[in-house]
Amino acid sequence: MDTVTSLDKFRVPIGNQQIELQQFVFEAGGMPLLRTRIREGSRFTIFDIDPVTAARWGKVLGDWAAAQPGVADKEGAAV
Repeated sequence: MDTVTSLDKFRVPIGNQQIELQQFVFEAGGMPLLRTRIREGSRFTIFDIDPVTAARWGKVLGDWAAAQPGVADKEGAAV
């Protein structure tokens, strides 16, 4: 059976989308994936992302957030 482990779950303050990040490991083996689930009302958008793509995406997100004014004051901000 495939294994799904929830890593984080939160709501976006503007738009109220629910985001859940999960580790997805296939029973048959292979590389684990980062599953990104975005829920908007009854609609879901799901991305399964490999580690290289996750690292690149995460770096761009972190760099952008760090460059925004007042980011150190925001909950969950990486400082």
